[in-house]
Amino acid sequence: MTEKSEEKIRAAFQNKDWSEVKASDSWQIFKIMSEFVEGFEQMAKIGPCVSIFGSARTKPENPYYQLAEDIAYKLTLEGYGVITGGGPGIMEAANKGAHKGKGKSVGLNIELPFEQHPNEYIDRDKSINFHYFFVRKTIFLKYSQGFIALPGGFGTLDELFEALTLVQTHKVGDFPVVLVGKKYWQGMLDWIKNTMLEEEHNINADDLNRFYVVDTANEAVEIITNFYSKYLLKPNF
Repeated sequence: MTEKSEEKIRAAFQNKDWSEVKASDSWQIFKIMSEFVEGFEQMAKIGPCVSIFGSARTKPENPYYQLAEDIAYKLTLEGYGVITGGGPGIMEAANKGAHKGKGKSVGLNIELPFEQHPNEYIDRDKSINFHYFFVRKTIFLKYSQGFIALPGGFGTLDELFEALTLVQTHKVGDFPVVLVGKKYWQGMLDWIKNTMLEEEHNINADDLNRFYVVDTANEAVEIITNFYSKYLLKPNF
């Protein structure tokens, strides 16, 4: 545990009088509101987009980096913009592919003490910085017409399951959710099916149909385009 982490824990247990609590909470509310307002204003006319999730630690020589770039490039050729977390790794690859395809390349950057810095392939007018993860996730989900998850860590899982939860609970439409990399995701999928569903009955069998698992860029993009062609929808910037 770092010294900064210990300071945050100690601060959580400090006694504060009502005026201190009220002042602190009021300023925090305004900061949260300002992030929502900035996000809504900058994304209001963004057009159809697909969010691509994945690890910030993936290097350019990694096949998944190249796969993310290819997926984003092909999405832009179909008329979609691409939204990422704005950082390095898979996020950079996706923004790079969108930039290469001359499509909209959006980066929702989060302030972190490590890893995260905006990548160079984000459109200058579509780079937004956030302090709060939950505000950032709201923007991801509000302005995406599909979600593609490549291999990643806790942050990727957080974003993936947020999307699946909102689809499952009908808080958003049944937008396509695509997992790329069958070998990477197989262990998690086995646990969801064998433990979460069959042993503990914590989800329904139909919930396994809320996402797709593929290995190639063509498969991932085809799922997005087929979904919208079925509803006679076509992205148009």
